[in-house]
Amino acid sequence: MSTYFTDRQYGLRPPTIDVIDERLWAGLYSLIQTRIGDGSFGLRFPEQCPDGNDPCGCDEHSFQRVLAAEVPWVEWPLSPTEVPATPVILDLLEFCAAAVGQPVQGSFHSFFRHYHLSWDRAAGLERFIADVNMLFSRNGLAFELTPAGQARRLLPAPLAAAIAWTLFQTGDGETDRLLEAARRRIVSPKSEDRQDSLEKLWDAFERLKTLEPGVNKRVQADALLDRVAAPNSAFRQLLAREAIELTDIGNSFRIRHSEVTQEALTSPEQIDYLFMRMFAFVRMVLKGTSRGG
Repeated sequence: MSTYFTDRQYGLRPPTIDVIDERLWAGLYSLIQTRIGDGSFGLRFPEQCPDGNDPCGCDEHSFQRVLAAEVPWVEWPLSPTEVPATPVILDLLEFCAAAVGQPVQGSFHSFFRHYHLSWDRAAGLERFIADVNMLFSRNGLAFELTPAGQARRLLPAPLAAAIAWTLFQTGDGETDRLLEAARRRIVSPKSEDRQDSLEKLWDAFERLKTLEPGVNKRVQADALLDRVAAPNSAFRQLLAREAIELTDIGNSFRIRHSEVTQEALTSPEQIDYLFMRMFAFVRMVLKGTSRGG
């Protein structure tokens, strides 16, 4: 948790930025280099004392070789001024989180003038996550590291609250699966997963239209909305217009289909807006028909 004056006085910056810039990367770079230097990553990559008795630090060469295999997009040595792509940085941070521990000094080896080390995994991981998340928060980044050291995206507060507490009990296993997949993927750091979450949500919307009895989809969809709001009421008419508009959005933009005539979504804000709009409608239908919500 940050203790800076501006955070206390004016509140935290809203987490709206999806790209790690040069300034933030330089700070993250320093966190990583510091922990290489103080031996924190020796938990996974221990450097052995030349006399063979105990570890005494981090084996940077082993760290680099395994990193190159697990996160092959990272260029080594890291540069404080050449910024990797944001997903690559998030992979790098997860790699570091999996290797970090708090160095604990043991006996002093006077000949080599170093301490033999052991590591406190829990304390090292907690401190690393706290340091990374403070930099993210201070720079308004829409990501955080979880207590397990995995990167996740931060949603706008109203959407995050709605997603966290919504239940899916539609009575149709495939509809529930689509809704749950949409909920999981909208929080992914990967833009392609968030795009896919829209497709899953729109697919669930189309299946919801067919869950009520009826001779065809139009009759079923009308029966569904009649359970949400009184037939012929102004709100029922509003829901009908919204359902038509949402159907048109799904057909006009590159959400459920990929024809060349469909317009692609070009920013995370557009994806979030459409997800929130559709999710609000779906949640209303779920609550109104006793299918969760």
